[in-house]
Amino acid sequence: MTRLFRATGGGTAIAAAALFAASLAIFWPGIVEYDVLRQYEQIVAGRLDDWHPPALARLWEWTLSWRRDLAPLLAAQLALYWLAIGLIAAALSRSGRARAGWATVAVAALPPFLGWQGVVVKDTQFVGATLAAVGLVAFWRLRGRAVPWAAGIAAAVLLSYAMLLRANAVFALAPLIAMLLPLRRTRHRVIAGVLILAAGLALSGPVNRHLLGATRPSGVQKTQPFYDLAGIAVRTGGDDGTGLPAAAARMMAARHCVSPLFWDSIGDDPQCGPVTRRLWAQPPATLYPRLAMSVVRHPLAYLSHRAAHWNMTERWIVPAHLPFADPPAWGEPNDVGLPTVGGAAMHRWQGIAAWLVETPLGWPIAWLALAAGLAWAAWRRPPAPARDLAAALLASAIALEASFVAVSIASDLRYHLWPMIATALAALLLADRPVPRRAFVPLAVVVVTATLARFALPAPPQDYAALIGWWPGTIALQ
Repeated sequence: MTRLFRATGGGTAIAAAALFAASLAIFWPGIVEYDVLRQYEQIVAGRLDDWHPPALARLWEWTLSWRRDLAPLLAAQLALYWLAIGLIAAALSRSGRARAGWATVAVAALPPFLGWQGVVVKDTQFVGATLAAVGLVAFWRLRGRAVPWAAGIAAAVLLSYAMLLRANAVFALAPLIAMLLPLRRTRHRVIAGVLILAAGLALSGPVNRHLLGATRPSGVQKTQPFYDLAGIAVRTGGDDGTGLPAAAARMMAARHCVSPLFWDSIGDDPQCGPVTRRLWAQPPATLYPRLAMSVVRHPLAYLSHRAAHWNMTERWIVPAHLPFADPPAWGEPNDVGLPTVGGAAMHRWQGIAAWLVETPLGWPIAWLALAAGLAWAAWRRPPAPARDLAAALLASAIALEASFVAVSIASDLRYHLWPMIATALAALLLADRPVPRRAFVPLAVVVVTATLARFALPAPPQDYAALIGWWPGTIALQ
């Protein structure tokens, strides 16, 4: 009986179920984060915008009829997370890889990962839904069996929900779905990925507006070209198609209005906001062509602006204690009755997570370097269930991280949770045989250079108001 219990992966499945219950107890009933509070206010007002995902708002609106807090969303999020981990761990155990199964459970319980999964935001909902879809596929694929139709349909529903949770979700999901589909030829997978990418980009807006009722304009489509045009203007002196006159560009450069950390400084600084109002007033149909022409005219200015931000969001050559990394233990103050204070266990857990995110575990660039090395190692192996699933996870992780080169305006660690977790799981899937040491060279280079930077660069302020106008020095590339 004991041998049968181990062979069927029962131990890891029970461990995942127990950790789900423990997670729910630690984080219950969930604390409200800024973005989620804004969505609650929109639900109560009966008017949604598309700045935050209306799919999440509609799901929460449905649960508010029987419980007016975040508890149902928290329970669903953690259930999907631990269901996925239990399915993957059990499948590995059933295929004779019990140690990898237990390691999967241990990775999911790492405080930075689980600490963020205890916070209800669009990024953690994305992780829960996407990981559950992967778990449903992996449970059969890792044992060499075809995925049943019911599991396939459930995975498709989860991935459709995930697609609507983030504007850049399609960059992670297109390669993931294409590589999970039962297609034999690489060419067919590439075509499928391109079609999914095009469909996701084309349909997400209409679905949000017409099906989910996000009818109030938010201006979210303007944030990327607005941030990039401002970045080009302060490096070139303005005008010449950027939409910002020379006087405004000089003032913005002197005030450090364009920060590589986030776009907030442009609008929140009392002197920066007024000089950019005319540019912000322009519609996306004007801003994107203007950005394209500015990139053509000033490619080096654009590349230095994007490189400075990508370095910051990847947390590579940055100072220690860069903000927006640790999962919160305190909620956003509000007068609508949503919880703002977690329990003692939650505060202790998030405290451990806050310490660990200062190590390579909390550096997205380290996970990207590891993903690149593992992808090279996976490419050298013959097709096999574990190798193929690892390749799909790595393609998804690398694609999303690469998208931040051109599509990103902030440096929160939560934006990188999926690539980090996907890479960790891929590493375990590929651990059935030795990985060449050369695969870890990129990781070693990144960890050494990032560690030196953290000792050399002055620490940034930790208060949001002080971060407005904070200048990181030479790493801003301006």
